[in-house]
Amino acid sequence: MLVLEKNNITEEIEQLVRKHGKSRSSLLPILQDVQRKHKYIPDFAQQEIARLLDIHPVEVYSVISFYAFLNTKPKGRNIVRLCKTITCDLAGKDNVAKMIERELGIKFGETTKDNRITLEYVNCLGMCDQGPALLVNERVYSKVTPEKAIKILNEIK
Repeated sequence: MLVLEKNNITEEIEQLVRKHGKSRSSLLPILQDVQRKHKYIPDFAQQEIARLLDIHPVEVYSVISFYAFLNTKPKGRNIVRLCKTITCDLAGKDNVAKMIERELGIKFGETTKDNRITLEYVNCLGMCDQGPALLVNERVYSKVTPEKAIKILNEIK
């Protein structure tokens, strides 16, 4: 990371601290804002957040590692998450997963070569009565079929 980038991240986090406050309860909203902008939370950003909130860097990392939707490594511009609960399994999740992998040419846990799409499983989307459920960035899709999955992917390709 260039010095200029580090300065930009420091300034960005300083603005977020002004926006959300300097208390420990501001940690999660700050992390969410950094994640939203960068698609992950770089190591340097974690250090700066800890410094500006006057907490230990391990606390910052522990919050990131606790929440599945926060990342310490870069992801694709679009993140496609498929629910892996038993109700989604029973509703045909495996067929949807195979079609998505075939369509994108990658497996779950991977990112396309052009960094456009990352595939992930998620433990639950709270859509158990409407499975299989798919989350693309911040939009939830329910009762996803293999055909519907292809249409969804074509919208973000």
